[in-house]
Amino acid sequence: MQNRRQWMKLATAAIAALWLGAAVLPTPAEAAEKLTVFAAASLKDALDAANAAWANENGKEVVASYAASGALAKQIENAAPADIFISADLDWMDYVAKKNLIKADSRTNLLGNRIVLVAEKDKAKPVEIKQGFDLATLLGDGKLAMGEPKSVPAGKYAMAALEKLGVWTSVETKVAGAESVRAALALVSRGEAPYGIVYQTDATADKGVAIVGTFPADSHPPIIYPVAILAESKNPDATAYLDFLKSDKAAGFFTAQGFTVLK
Repeated sequence: MQNRRQWMKLATAAIAALWLGAAVLPTPAEAAEKLTVFAAASLKDALDAANAAWANENGKEVVASYAASGALAKQIENAAPADIFISADLDWMDYVAKKNLIKADSRTNLLGNRIVLVAEKDKAKPVEIKQGFDLATLLGDGKLAMGEPKSVPAGKYAMAALEKLGVWTSVETKVAGAESVRAALALVSRGEAPYGIVYQTDATADKGVAIVGTFPADSHPPIIYPVAILAESKNPDATAYLDFLKSDKAAGFFTAQGFTVLK
């Protein structure tokens, strides 16, 4: 009987210890919680580098999902779980803002960019981009790769520039509208399109293409990448991460890819 009582005391103590341990240890969900960033496809190389630096400094992993800004905005609208949104233009950030899907006071303009004309590296020759330049003849029977003008920011900027320069109507039927700027870049890099219009930063990231011309800054609206914390984010690291993206520590990763850091 005495042995039985001792065994019961030990068992009770063990259960109590386990219960207390469970009360202070983080749950698996808490331990695995990661910051999720929805970012424009053109940011991949620079943001991957910045996220690696953030993880090394804080020991906290960032999960980044890259796609066209419009596709990401629609995912956010449909309640996709994310903490941060970085758009490649103001329009798509305005879109989610009007639906109260971001924390308005967290919104800021983070980066600037330029659009360029690219060609497959082995076939690249300089092109003077000016009013009325003969892009249609350069294309011949080939396609002009660019983001889909109705939804992809890089495509909208490209269309605006071509319209301003009086070229759009001559090449409109030759446009191969891609789902993202990176997809457009790949068409040129693989030799499936002789020319493409992409961000300068994307052209820098792909060794298979060369920049043959740069569009005048006044031929299209300013290229601005806004960033904001999403309204549904509960991640306690969201604000610190956003501050990191705006810091001098992160600036080098963006400028190395050709972005302009906006202050």
